[in-house]
Amino acid sequence: MPFVPVALMSPSTELEVKMAEQIFTNAKIVLGDEVVSGTIAINKGHITDISEGNSSVPQALDMGGDYVMPGLVELHTDNLEKHMTPRPKTEWPPIAAAVAHDNQVASAGITTVFDAIAIGDVHDGSERIRRLNDSINSLTEAKEKNLLRADHLVHLRCEVSYRGMREALDTMSGHKLVKMLSIMDHTPGQRQFVSLDAYYTYYQGKYGLTDDQMRSFIEERKEDQRQYSIPHRRYVVGTAKELNLALASHDDATSEHVAEAVEDGITVAEFPTTMEAAKASHEAGLGVMMGGPNLVRGGSHSGNIAAGDLAKEGYLDIISSDYVPHSLLHGAMLLFDDLDDYDLPRAIRLVSKTPAERVGLTDRGEIAIGKRADLIHVHHSPHHPVVRGVWREGIRVS
Repeated sequence: MPFVPVALMSPSTELEVKMAEQIFTNAKIVLGDEVVSGTIAINKGHITDISEGNSSVPQALDMGGDYVMPGLVELHTDNLEKHMTPRPKTEWPPIAAAVAHDNQVASAGITTVFDAIAIGDVHDGSERIRRLNDSINSLTEAKEKNLLRADHLVHLRCEVSYRGMREALDTMSGHKLVKMLSIMDHTPGQRQFVSLDAYYTYYQGKYGLTDDQMRSFIEERKEDQRQYSIPHRRYVVGTAKELNLALASHDDATSEHVAEAVEDGITVAEFPTTMEAAKASHEAGLGVMMGGPNLVRGGSHSGNIAAGDLAKEGYLDIISSDYVPHSLLHGAMLLFDDLDDYDLPRAIRLVSKTPAERVGLTDRGEIAIGKRADLIHVHHSPHHPVVRGVWREGIRVS
């Protein structure tokens, strides 16, 4: 049948496509540990067969010798925020924002996305706080109305120094889309902002504060941390355990931070800021996650450790697109193109199998018999991969 995005299909048409057998052939298939040239068969939204050689079945989809990879799994993107508030003080209709965000995500090859929605911020009047309910409600309604191409779940980013964090978490943590929590603390002088110069540059520019206002802002944030950070951290950890939610740390900088994360049962170390923290996290069994933009740009926008340096040392386990959806595949392919230690399966595991496993999604993230048919067709042009087709559970979505 001709390409009709899943978001435009009626439920009966979608079921009809899922029930029909599909065959992808003439493909370089990226498996968990090797690449094979051959054919994939799909039935009822799952992979039923993988074989070498091409199919002669007339209705088989010819991949033209390009790669077929597992659909990408994104654990942390705040890209929705950019669509909710495309310019300062400019609010976009919530569902329209969710659909626009989803279109961008799906076209990047991401079939499962954890939308990272912040609970709290360093500034009481921020857009993140004001539009918290809009963000989650828009995803929920868009999903219920079959408007979304990717499978959207929610990752609540818990700003532990925010005084209203506990009440907001109580309101949101039981939502059916919430599958992950993370602990973050953007207090000046530590973690992401060890350098006060970097803190000044980022927040003074963001909020347009004078020097005097900025000094007061910093003292207020430090006082918030002294009062709230420790009890709020304990509360987030307890909530994750009680509700069986995946738990991540954010911006760990020291081995002490990592030891605390291990004690708390954290499984993902998001954006460690130093080699020390990344090494300790990786060796302790945490999945070390770094940003695709960091890889594509060749360094951190805030002056912290470069993701490429972690990759060279073997401490990089997961890539996140963070604020640029297309950086997820781009970053992985740069590792394959430029580093001898990264064959293609290893590079692609960073954006598929490993992130899925770290948050308990064992039904996807890998091209294997019995797994969901979340697949992407990728044309490989060195340093510039092109996504030519995306399927979620056997339904073409982009």
